Amino acid sequence: MAISRKKGEKSIYESVDPENKTPFPPELDDLTRLHFLVRSRKVTTILEFGVGKSTLVLADAIKKNKEEFGEFVKANLRRANPFEVHSINNIQFWIDKCKQDLSQELLDFVHFYFSEVEMTTFNGRACTMYKKLPNICPDLIYLDAPDQFHTIGEIRGISTTQPDRLPMSADILLFEPFLLPGTLIVVDGRAANARFLRNNLQGNWEYNYFAKEDIHTFELMERPLGKLNEKQLRFCLGNTWKGLI
Repeated sequence: MAISRKKGEKSIYESVDPENKTPFPPELDDLTRLHFLVRSRKVTTILEFGVGKSTLVLADAIKKNKEEFGEFVKANLRRANPFEVHSINNIQFWIDKCKQDLSQELLDFVHFYFSEVEMTTFNGRACTMYKKLPNICPDLIYLDAPDQFHTIGEIRGISTTQPDRLPMSADILLFEPFLLPGTLIVVDGRAANARFLRNNLQGNWEYNYFAKEDIHTFELMERPLGKLNEKQLRFCLGNTWKGLI
């Protein structure tokens, strides 16, 4: 297993090497934070863009949530994909590697998807999107992929595969209207991508940037859509959650 490290310890070219086949060492502060968020928010359904050590941590947290809250959720909430992690990646090598690293116990909680990523536009701006996404309604989204190099096509000559370009995923914008109040998006680094989301999301999202950790979060702070959504919000986030007051 790779030696762990803290955020910011990568070399300047490490994250822009398209030939890299070695997993980055786990960043324990990021992984601990992810586990805490899933557990403290009683998350039921996770959409993860990317695969790796985060998949293991998310699966462990969702497994613990099922053990603690499974009976209540089954009897009281309408969740079609309860206690599942749905992880999508555009490189089969990393999906296979992640599957090998997971125990069978945790594999039971994870659904893997391979999909190519193509250059496209959103509101007239060049960006990337996966060709096919899981048809789920997550209450937590973790954005840590795709990388910028394995995209298909170009828009008027523009592609993220140029080394000085940046990842610019727009997938979340596509299905934003279907997301429920209380949904949390966590973006690991990817500052330009986070700003792109912030400029194009249309709901009442509360945005925070934690500079030391290089983490961006977006939380959908809107009134419940109905009684079932309200029940989920009160159970998962508590009666004092801002969107309920």
